[in-house]
Amino acid sequence: MSLVLVGAFLLAGADSLQGPVLGVDGARFTLDGRPAFLLGCSYYGALGVEDETVIARDLGDLATLGFNWIRVWVTWNAFENNVTAVAPDGAARPPYLDRLKRLCHMAGEHGMVVDVTVTRGDAPDFPTNYEQHSAVMITLARELLPFRNVYFDVGNERNVGDARYVPMEEVGRLIRAIKTIDPKRLCTASQGGDISREEVIAYINEGEVDFLTPHRPRGADSPAQTAEKTREYLDIMKEARRIVPVHYQEPFRRGYGDYPPKAEDFLTDLSQAREGGAAGWCFHNGSVRGDDGNPEQRPRRSFDMRPAEGRLFDQIDDVEQEFLRRLKESSQP
Repeated sequence: MSLVLVGAFLLAGADSLQGPVLGVDGARFTLDGRPAFLLGCSYYGALGVEDETVIARDLGDLATLGFNWIRVWVTWNAFENNVTAVAPDGAARPPYLDRLKRLCHMAGEHGMVVDVTVTRGDAPDFPTNYEQHSAVMITLARELLPFRNVYFDVGNERNVGDARYVPMEEVGRLIRAIKTIDPKRLCTASQGGDISREEVIAYINEGEVDFLTPHRPRGADSPAQTAEKTREYLDIMKEARRIVPVHYQEPFRRGYGDYPPKAEDFLTDLSQAREGGAAGWCFHNGSVRGDDGNPEQRPRRSFDMRPAEGRLFDQIDDVEQEFLRRLKESSQP
């Protein structure tokens, strides 16, 4: 660690470091040095929430159900509500960066990990090239230094050939830039769809990710395939002689496309992830999509939690409620 970084940590002081310490041990995550499966929930638009009591209620409900991580986006502009925390030039956007820190602190109090996700996109709201993207990540690395319960997804679905695209070589450069500031910060870059053998090797060698984050296909056949696909990834990494966790941070969800998953599908996908040796899985949720009879895309769930929409737990539907009820029952001794 450089003298500058040592000075930063000393200035912060050990007592000011916040949240459980997220780590990696082979194919597993650890929290405070102990093996942990990350059971998560999409919480994308949380920076649009003004009232911290709303956040406190959602986090309390999630913790009661056994969830220990959430996914929030730093670059988020949905439903004409731009809550991006860091501008493309790396400048903080108040009050949203402060809300991000608030969320990381509150999650830490509940023993939770925070997935801080960045995506490229269209100007002027999103980074469009490496220079802008790097400026955003450097600001986040510095501002979130005390929060040891945070990891970065430096490029959501970086392989998709639109404005989100981030070349693998740039993924590696972004992660190295972050680790120059914070050597222990865990980083990944997520993939839209399953990951091929060649891509797995590229992610761990060229991209230098600390774990894989495939966004599996969203079809009726998907839940029953997750264990086999996880074992496939782990076998490839064994041959490559570097094993990292497989983390399902964005599976299928309600309101997306022609496949409406049922409670049983969520439970199957989660159990398959565990069975196959995955290190984490997410209860993904978002706005209704593809329904011409619902132009307002409601319920929007985690995509929009402004007061007019309500907190996350006020927006999830009956099927999702059933999944959560059965999840809680299955965890009882």
